[in-house]
Amino acid sequence: MEARDLEIIAQQAPSSCFVIHKQALIRNLKLLKKVTDKSGAKLLLALKGYACHATFPIIRPYVSGVAASSPHEAELGYRKMGGELHAYAPAYSQEDIAIMSQWIDHIVFNSVDQLKRFCPLIQASDRKIEMALRINPEHSETDTELYDPSAPASRLGIKQAEWDDKVLSQIDGLHVHNLCENDSFALERTLNSVEKRFGHALSHVKWLNIGGGHLITRKGYNVDHLIELIRGWKTKYGHDLYLEPSETFGWGTGVLKATVLDIKPAQADEIPNVILNVSATAHMPDTLEMPYRAEIHGAGHLHEKQYGYRFGGISCLAGDVIGEYAFDQPLSVGDPILLMDMAHYTMVKTSFFNGVQMPSIAIYDAETQSTEIVRKFTYEDYANKLS
Repeated sequence: MEARDLEIIAQQAPSSCFVIHKQALIRNLKLLKKVTDKSGAKLLLALKGYACHATFPIIRPYVSGVAASSPHEAELGYRKMGGELHAYAPAYSQEDIAIMSQWIDHIVFNSVDQLKRFCPLIQASDRKIEMALRINPEHSETDTELYDPSAPASRLGIKQAEWDDKVLSQIDGLHVHNLCENDSFALERTLNSVEKRFGHALSHVKWLNIGGGHLITRKGYNVDHLIELIRGWKTKYGHDLYLEPSETFGWGTGVLKATVLDIKPAQADEIPNVILNVSATAHMPDTLEMPYRAEIHGAGHLHEKQYGYRFGGISCLAGDVIGEYAFDQPLSVGDPILLMDMAHYTMVKTSFFNGVQMPSIAIYDAETQSTEIVRKFTYEDYANKLS
């Protein structure tokens, strides 16, 4: 994002607030469209990582549909996006199947048992619903085990030893999701593992969903290699390929505006503690789960700049800590803080822990230099979550 845009957002947006940069989103969408146009792949928006439906009218022309992981996501995709609606979950209940069958046209099962159990219900649906199985390539590309679908003892997907050729008469497709913020070469290694373990099944299915985790819009991603990889695969097997990322849609498109509420002076060899009106655990849990260091506009690492601080959230959790940062000028109570790259995953993972104020949601238009607030959260939102 341009520095001028960030300055305007800091001035215009309320605090706290997630702000999505419209033109940055469109830039990502155009790059993704280049991939699908040149490779022949189909693109799905995975709602688990990006579900800000105020922006769906912008996204809709660039995608074939959505990927949902629950009845609520499926209904959201049906009502707000349209197009193809794919579903996958580690397990379904009979109620899940009954509800989602109203909207979905593709469903992926995580086990042969679930496929056999629910196949009659799917076949009895008024809709034509294609069925598939998720396979586990037993090949890891992700350093953090929490996010590794192929970690040892993973519950996600069917391993080679569990495969039964009899299922080929019941399924239309296969699904593999093995990546997390990876490049096209990680995908290539994953597909090599898929061929090694499940190659005999690939020519019997109509489509292969290669999941998400493809960080196509990150600087340095080799888009041309991805396109050639997909084209080569389609030529070899003759079936459709689906990409279903989420993070790559929102990468670099959003910020979380916060405000300095208090600065606790440094003691001994410590640095001052800054308390913001947002929370790591409630509003950006990946900073604790991944973990990763959220970037802050205008800040650097400790010792890179003169004034260092430890940033913490407003909840009572002792470990509600965002990270350590340094600035050229000292901070004061009331200063705006812009936490960068907060449009994907962060927004869908927010919670009402401690009853802390949920950040509003806004869209910034660089052409008009205006910020439109599309959602404010109230006490009723907090109270109605419970009972």
